[in-house]
Amino acid sequence: MDQKIFNTGIVLSGGGARGFAHAGVLQALNEAGIYPDVISGTSAGAIAGVLYADGYKPSEIIEIMGSHRWLDFMTPSVSKTGLLEISGVKKKLKQCLRAKTFEELKIKLFVTATDFNNGKAVYFSSGDLIKCVIASASIPVLFKPVIIDNITYVDGGVLDNLPVKPLEKICRFIIGSYVNPTGPESDFTNLIKIAERTFLLNLSREVTAKKNKFDLLIAPPELIKYPLLDPEKSEEVFRIGYETTQKLLNSTDLAVKISAAAGNTGQTMKE
Repeated sequence: MDQKIFNTGIVLSGGGARGFAHAGVLQALNEAGIYPDVISGTSAGAIAGVLYADGYKPSEIIEIMGSHRWLDFMTPSVSKTGLLEISGVKKKLKQCLRAKTFEELKIKLFVTATDFNNGKAVYFSSGDLIKCVIASASIPVLFKPVIIDNITYVDGGVLDNLPVKPLEKICRFIIGSYVNPTGPESDFTNLIKIAERTFLLNLSREVTAKKNKFDLLIAPPELIKYPLLDPEKSEEVFRIGYETTQKLLNSTDLAVKISAAAGNTGQTMKE
């Protein structure tokens, strides 16, 4: 089977409000002349990814999703299957997305969610956009699961928070943006804090296991200071992603290599 080769792919991890760093990463890449032509995202990475794939600039993503109010993103749930609902995120996506399906996007996108019934990661790349993105961001216990075709889906980060798999055989260069550094924690004063800590610890081993799959992996350690569910510091988080990416690009010749290879993206490869 012939498979199109993409020049540059980017993988955007989950990470709640830390996901604003992805927009900063994309901004720095674009300024360096690097424009990913395929995206794979989980959770917050799926949200940033779908907006970028729909044609929004990184600065516009911050304008759309940036907020200083927790309730702009989520509301308490009356469901027994989750403490919160991502109603605000869903509303913003409905208002802003010009594409309604994956096929209508300007850039190829893969969205990762976890099939909770069968215990496996699923990589959506066709059909309804918003339902798949919300499923990808539905952290178990915190958020109500999403039902798609009679299957219960939860956050893609449960099984694949750095979803490089869809891009491994189809990209010349792969860049990763990982926003979930972990370290000591002492605040376990409520159920949400405990659920958040449990989720983040489960994700932490992925960077070590997958590091060699990337030509460039951006993982700002400063993001540890920013809570998973606190959107109030979106501009600061954006800046951290931006500055970290700038420093890494300045220390490598990756931008030159990507530019040199860009003329061959129309080729195909055999699977």
